Amino acid sequence: MPDKVITSIDQVTTRWLTSVLAARGALINGAVAAFDVDPGRGNWSTNARLNLRYTAGSQGALPRRLFLKMVNTDLANGSFDSSEVNYYTRDYEGVAGAPLVPCYDAAFSGQLKRCHILLDDLSETHIEASEKAPTLAYGLALADGLAAIHARWWAAGRFLELGAAMHTAGQIQRFVDASKPGAAHILDHFQNELKPHWPDAIRTLYARHPQALISRTQDDNGFTLIHGDAGCYNILVPRQGDQPIYLIDRQPFDWSLTTWLGVYDLAYALVLDWEIELRRRFEADILRRYHEQLTRNGVGGYTWEQLLHDYRLCVATCVYVAAEYFTGSVDGPWIPIRLLKLQRSLTACDDLHCDELW
Repeated sequence: MPDKVITSIDQVTTRWLTSVLAARGALINGAVAAFDVDPGRGNWSTNARLNLRYTAGSQGALPRRLFLKMVNTDLANGSFDSSEVNYYTRDYEGVAGAPLVPCYDAAFSGQLKRCHILLDDLSETHIEASEKAPTLAYGLALADGLAAIHARWWAAGRFLELGAAMHTAGQIQRFVDASKPGAAHILDHFQNELKPHWPDAIRTLYARHPQALISRTQDDNGFTLIHGDAGCYNILVPRQGDQPIYLIDRQPFDWSLTTWLGVYDLAYALVLDWEIELRRRFEADILRRYHEQLTRNGVGGYTWEQLLHDYRLCVATCVYVAAEYFTGSVDGPWIPIRLLKLQRSLTACDDLHCDELW
């Protein structure tokens, strides 16, 4: 197997499971004796839940339920790279409070354009955030988790260590351009779903906002390695209570923003997924918590005023995210929720007077 990537559940053996669990210290003595497989599928992956049984006398954490994700990273409209494997195995190793599911093994093959990730299966204790109404406590937990991972690579001087870099003007424009077909579909087919001033606001946004983003990159304070898709389908929350939460599926497309303003992840979550009145009620408290936690995690010189400015820039960026959903189709069962995300984004732009920034 090139780069030891698992591409099929048939490649998983008790010997392999024993080896990877022992390497992570989850199995100290003994071995995996057998396992059952419950197969499944994701948007870009095949996956399987593994129910493990161990030999008598085995010692260690001995996880009983694991989740194996196998991804084809070569897509029709782009590709994934090693980002998700790095997410679990490199980028946040040893970071206290990092909201990552415990990982036992992961590998990426550029040759095969495949990767796999072996995680704790949390389905008994956690569900997707989309299945549970958000609360202030959840928002604060999200702010804590994002601040922990953002602080690790804060400013270009740190994330350059990973071989990452600030996005160029061309890369930023490419991100914007990926959503332009969707914006055209919105203006052609859904004007009745928009407030009267929104069509012109969308046109002005595409004309002027990208330059505001490009200009912001002249100062790297505020930029970090981001998740980039911190939506309610990529966050696991407890079935009971609000903590711990976990961010999953960091799978950027080749046109995605990856080293960007950290507060973008928070804007993405609050603006696109929260009901408008709930966002308005708790937004400031959650942003305050995020700023406080950045400071506690060692970030200096990033003022509250700068954070609010950056948040407003990123709120406007959510319009691109919502518009991109319309790139492929203007009908189907997902249209109502996509329209809702668009309306939430434009409403947030109005609430925060984002157009003052360009």
